[in-house]
Amino acid sequence: MIPEKMLEVLKKDGVVAIATLGKDGPHMVNTWNSYIRITEDGRLLIPAGYMHLTEANIAENNNVLITMGSSKVAGKNGPGTGFLIKGTAAFITSGPDFDATNARFSWARAALAITISSVTQTL
Repeated sequence: MIPEKMLEVLKKDGVVAIATLGKDGPHMVNTWNSYIRITEDGRLLIPAGYMHLTEANIAENNNVLITMGSSKVAGKNGPGTGFLIKGTAAFITSGPDFDATNARFSWARAALAITISSVTQTL
C-alpha cells in the first residue's frame, strides 16, 4: 500500500505534518521524515514526546491527515514530491511497537501508530 516514491521520501530530510480534529477545532504537530518507522503490516510508527493535544484529539476522533515531502526526491513535475496520507491513529505506551520506538528515541513517551487508509502523491 505504501508507494515506493513515499519510501524514498522517508529516507530523506523533510518535515511531516500530522493533523487531528478536536472539540476546539483542527490541530497540527510536526515531526521528521527520518523518525517514522514502517511496521511489517504497513502501519507508520512515530515517536511521541509531547503531542498531548494530539493524543486528546485522537481519543475523541482517531482520524488523521498527514503530509510529508522532500525536495530531494523527483516528483510528478520536477524536483520535489509530497504525499497526503489519510488514516486512523492510536497512541501506544507498551508492547513491541512502543519498545521498538523507545529503543530508537529514548525521549518517546508513546508511539503514535497510524493505520493508512489512503496515500495520494500531491507533487
